Amino acid sequence: MAFKEYQVIGRHLPTEAEPTPKLYRMRVFASNEVIAKSRFWYYLRSLRKIKKANGEIVSVNQISEKKPLKVKNFGIWVRYDSRSGTHNLYKEVRDMSRGAAVHALYQDMAARHRARFRSIQILRVQEVEKTADIRRPYIKQLLTPKLRFPLPRRIPKAAGKFAAHRPKTF
Repeated sequence: MAFKEYQVIGRHLPTEAEPTPKLYRMRVFASNEVIAKSRFWYYLRSLRKIKKANGEIVSVNQISEKKPLKVKNFGIWVRYDSRSGTHNLYKEVRDMSRGAAVHALYQDMAARHRARFRSIQILRVQEVEKTADIRRPYIKQLLTPKLRFPLPRRIPKAAGKFAAHRPKTF
């Protein structure tokens, strides 16, 4: 399930007291547009006193990656609920796009912290452009110039299952 990045803009429904309510814009990671709208209402309900019943979505746009074929380093700020409490953390991920980096983060959080999708809130995703700004050693080790992954023990494959000549049985 690959994540896509959506920009969702919504507002409170217009009333006589407030004919032009304030717009709220949010960047949400979701697999499709319906889930993006749902996540928008989830976050807006916790941040402001607006829920889906008395609000409306003005627009939903999918944000595409500027350079989808370039490997980038991303810093991701996360808040998640564990079995003992709520924690803030910063993780670095190396991937080709923001959506793929978020997917890798969800997989990493599930593996290392046993955190489910519902308990993870992504606060910010930012591309780390300077190599000096990278904090984590597991990403720093991949930044060395002329990085190589040698294959020390190569076993040549056999010619095939069937030889070109008859076997000698005597």
